[in-house]
Amino acid sequence: MGKLLIVGTVAFDAIETPFGKTDKILGGAGTFIGLAASRYNIQSAIVSVVGEDFPSSYIDLLKDENIDTSAIEVIKGGKTFFWSGRYHNDLNSRDTLVTELNVLADFDPKVPEHFKDADVVMLGNLHPDIQLSVLRQMDYRPKLVVLDTMNYWMDHSMDSLMEVIKKVDVIAINDAEARQLSDEYSLVKAAAVIHDMGPKYVVIKKGEHGALLFNQHNIFFAPALPLEEVFDPTGAGDTFAGGFVGYLAETQNVSFNNMRNAVIHGSNLASFCVERFGTERMLNLTEKEVTNRLRQFRELTQFDIELQ
Repeated sequence: MGKLLIVGTVAFDAIETPFGKTDKILGGAGTFIGLAASRYNIQSAIVSVVGEDFPSSYIDLLKDENIDTSAIEVIKGGKTFFWSGRYHNDLNSRDTLVTELNVLADFDPKVPEHFKDADVVMLGNLHPDIQLSVLRQMDYRPKLVVLDTMNYWMDHSMDSLMEVIKKVDVIAINDAEARQLSDEYSLVKAAAVIHDMGPKYVVIKKGEHGALLFNQHNIFFAPALPLEEVFDPTGAGDTFAGGFVGYLAETQNVSFNNMRNAVIHGSNLASFCVERFGTERMLNLTEKEVTNRLRQFRELTQFDIELQ
């Protein structure tokens, strides 16, 4: 059974969209990645930090999904990372209202001994120095290291970020981040520049317009499933990442052809995440729903055509 190590935030979110708003609810990149990856037959663990204000029921919820939570550190007297945002009518853009780092400001990740031999490591969107610290703690190089990052780290910690990028196999970022990192507008050219930085594979997420996978001269495009309603896009990118790495950890196959399947699996789970606020949809998702929607993806992307 494959082993997946996830490094990312376990946090509180407060969200406002045109369809409603929430008080503080369970969120964080590590949470969404973990819940998506738990759909697969793997062992997984989350490395993160929370404050004493974080409900034990949320930790139990993750445990109930067979996620190892032994490396989620609880800081006595501390407060959990909190993010609040308001989405615009198109749901593609948002305003950050509040960001409180709290215990995340001094986060010193500690990889559990029984996951230092993980096959796959998913480095969620955190300070590059934290990501580097995790890689240094592994007993040996994992079969696959996947990196998520953002423009903030490109603006403020570029030297450390470049060190991480050199050490990963896959980088998964959105189109704006790919353009900033590469200084190229064409996403094909951007991917080529990023390849030269170290990663063998580049995944460029385009939100409601799907995702692109690049491996040198190989390119694959996965559309996003057209949905009648998009309720809350928070966590969709992390859910995509969780489905992507969860599938790869289960199949133990990191070829380009199998990565294409992983992109579809990630896109499939992300399409559920956006249907409700926060983690609600992921926690009430049935295997039948996942399979039926995978069939929809297949029907959307397959066609017969006669070539002369």
